[in-house]
Amino acid sequence: MTGPSVAPTSSALDAPGTHVRDEIAAAPPGTQTLARGIAVVNAVARGRTRLREIAEETGVGRSTTHRLLQLLLATGYLRQLDDGAYALGPALIELGYQALQENPVTSIAAPVLRTLAERVHDTVHLAIEDRGQVLYLDKIPGTRGAVMRSQIGHRMPLTRTGIGKALLLDSPGRWSERFLAERPVTAGQGLAQDVLTVDAFVQVMRASAGRGVAFDLEENEPGILCVAAPVRDTSGSIVAAISITATRPYMPPERLETLAPIVHDAAARISAGLGWRSG
Repeated sequence: MTGPSVAPTSSALDAPGTHVRDEIAAAPPGTQTLARGIAVVNAVARGRTRLREIAEETGVGRSTTHRLLQLLLATGYLRQLDDGAYALGPALIELGYQALQENPVTSIAAPVLRTLAERVHDTVHLAIEDRGQVLYLDKIPGTRGAVMRSQIGHRMPLTRTGIGKALLLDSPGRWSERFLAERPVTAGQGLAQDVLTVDAFVQVMRASAGRGVAFDLEENEPGILCVAAPVRDTSGSIVAAISITATRPYMPPERLETLAPIVHDAAARISAGLGWRSG
C-alpha cells in the first residue's frame, strides 16, 4: 500500500484543463456558475495558485475567474498568501473534518485501529475508494522505522498499493483497466518488486481475493511493504480497507504472512460494526 511519496496517478482530480472545461460545459442549465466555482477550487487544490494559471486550467475568462476567486476568498473556501498566491481556505478544512466525522466507517474503525497499532507497532491506515483512487481517512503512525509521509486526505493509486488492491478485491472486471491506467511510464525502474503485465496482476489479484488480503511488495515505493484487508458493510460490499505498513527491515516475508490473519481479523471487526455478518 502506501508509498506515500509517489505522486497520485491521473484521476478526475488530476484531469487536464480540457476535461475540466468539458465538465463545465456539460453542467445542467442554471448550474454553470456553480460548476465554475467548483472548478476554480479544484484548480487551486491541484496547485494552480495564480489567476492566470487558474483561468487557463478551467477555461473560464480571467475577469470571471477573478470574481469567483473574490467570492471564494470572502466565504473562506480559499485564502490568499502574502505573495498573492491562492490556497485552500479554512472553510474547506471545517467541512472536510465534518465529512470525516460523519462517515460511519471512520468512527467505527477508530478503536479497532488503535488496538491494532498498539499490537503491531507499525503504521496503520484506513482508506476508501474515491474517484478511482485510494483516499486515506485515518492514519496511526508506527513507533519504529522511517516516518511515512502519508496523511489523511492523501490519494494513492489503487493497483500499486496494498490498501487499494484490497478495495478492488470484489471487482475483477476492473482489475485490468485500473492496472493499465495506473501503470507508470517508467514501470520497472527503481522499484524492487514490479508487476509488469496485466496477466500477472490479475493472477496476483485472484490469489489475494482468495485469501481476503492484499499485499504491497514495494510496488509503490522502494522499501515500503504492507498487508491490507477489505472492510464490508451490511450488504457485504467493500466500503473501505485497512492496512499495516512498515519498512523492509520490519516487514520480512514471514512477518507479512503472520500479519495477514491479524489485519483480516481487524477488518472483520470493523465490518461487524457496520452490520456485516460473514457466512
